[in-house]
Amino acid sequence: MKILLVGASGTIGKAVKTALSKDNNIITANYSGGDVQVDLGSPESIRAMFTNVGAVDAIISTAGVANFGAFEELTEADYELALQNKLMGQINLIRFGLASVNTGGSITLTSGILSRQPLPGSSVISMANGALESYVKAAVLELRSARLNVVAPAFVKETMVMMGMDTDGGLSAADTAKAYVSAVTGNMTGQTLDAPDFV
Repeated sequence: MKILLVGASGTIGKAVKTALSKDNNIITANYSGGDVQVDLGSPESIRAMFTNVGAVDAIISTAGVANFGAFEELTEADYELALQNKLMGQINLIRFGLASVNTGGSITLTSGILSRQPLPGSSVISMANGALESYVKAAVLELRSARLNVVAPAFVKETMVMMGMDTDGGLSAADTAKAYVSAVTGNMTGQTLDAPDFV
């Protein structure tokens, strides 16, 4: 398969690329570097990426930016970033990318466990994650040309180590990647795949 991997330079993205590279042609897309560049906060940039890449069998996004922050300290910019990048950036991968996905292909996006297991300081991220999961669940009722799914990672151990956190309850990037592989190679659609379920 020809797979467009958005966010390939991130911790999860690198693991997904490793998991899928053996039997597939992976086109990497990052904010900087990679085979093509894309800014998820820019609809024009997303359209240009698909023009450059052409037809693919699958799109995977392990990208999307949103900030942690105490509720009373969140700014308008924090909300806008989550909405325009983490949420609409990935929704636009569907909106603008469907025409590039071969019949029977798939699009897999990334939300996160905070949609259903929020923590103090996660309100903006939880908002974007929950909205993305609901959007995909509804969109598949009208779309038949490609399968749409969302992977909800738990906290990734490698990231927890970088942040000086206890890694208990975390999941390695390699184990997280298994959910993305299942989304691409399986037949499910409209689902939120909790990464720990695929270990």
